[in-house]
Amino acid sequence: MARALTYTSAGVSALHTVDPRPLDAGRDARVRMLWSGISRGTERLVFEGRIPPGEYERMRAPFQRGDFPFPVTYGYSAVGRVEEGPPDVLGKAVFCLFPHQDVFEVPVSALSVLPPGLPPRRAVLAANMETALNAVWDSGVGPGDRVAIVGGGILGGLIAGLVGGIPGIEATLVDVVPSRAALAAHMNVQFREPDGAPCDCDVVFHTSSSGSGAATALACGGLEARIVEVSWFGDALPALPLGGAFHAKRLTYQSSQVGQVSATRRARWSYDRRMAKALDLLRDDTYDALITGEVAFDDLPAMLPDILAADAQGIATAVKYGE
Repeated sequence: MARALTYTSAGVSALHTVDPRPLDAGRDARVRMLWSGISRGTERLVFEGRIPPGEYERMRAPFQRGDFPFPVTYGYSAVGRVEEGPPDVLGKAVFCLFPHQDVFEVPVSALSVLPPGLPPRRAVLAANMETALNAVWDSGVGPGDRVAIVGGGILGGLIAGLVGGIPGIEATLVDVVPSRAALAAHMNVQFREPDGAPCDCDVVFHTSSSGSGAATALACGGLEARIVEVSWFGDALPALPLGGAFHAKRLTYQSSQVGQVSATRRARWSYDRRMAKALDLLRDDTYDALITGEVAFDDLPAMLPDILAADAQGIATAVKYGE
């Protein structure tokens, strides 16, 4: 029997046993989980029962059990080792868009083998790196641009890492938490609190999932700048300041979402190619700075209220399975 984390009601979760799925020889694999990652923004909305009814189908995670609002298994940052399956994946460390569960069975086509040099623990950031990579593609950012990233969580940190490596870039991470200055320095970008945020930027990324953050992002844009909205607000209805300078500056406010490959790459890039690149980018140990907490799978139900609290400290939490 396997055990899976189930969100049972608002603010409550538990570990439940689930029946293993029979394997189709040559097509399926059984994976024993090593690590999984908690996507704090999205999973907080699931945990609190705040997925809007109109988004129930679009927000289903791959291999999710149950239906929104409850009970559901949810998650999409699973890293494990194949213990039964075809020879080309047997024994290999893999990433999969699967909920928090200690052993699971999936088609081999759902697995991405980790590249050499990528530790399984860091690989839990792969789904977020896909989102960050897609957002950078959507933004059109290039060498020499002045860039602001509003929100220093997982996505903001990953975007900062990608953008900070572009030649000649002037990038600033903006966050209300002063200690995020250390993360900014780690990602080779500047840091400012909102009151000192840069203006006249060419590209602005917003990742904070807050109305105040969106207002800061709009204020950072220069004439005809592009504001890329990477947050998902769930059932919240943020008030955006679209009067004042928004029209005068001719700003573009653009959504970026990982469900589709960016239109700038879609003709040539498949989902598999994008995931492979996300994993390859994570071989850089700079991104270890984003994993600031760790919890044992057995302790996850008791710890989730603190991990997913709105005022929770830290950035990403990795869930450890076994010894």
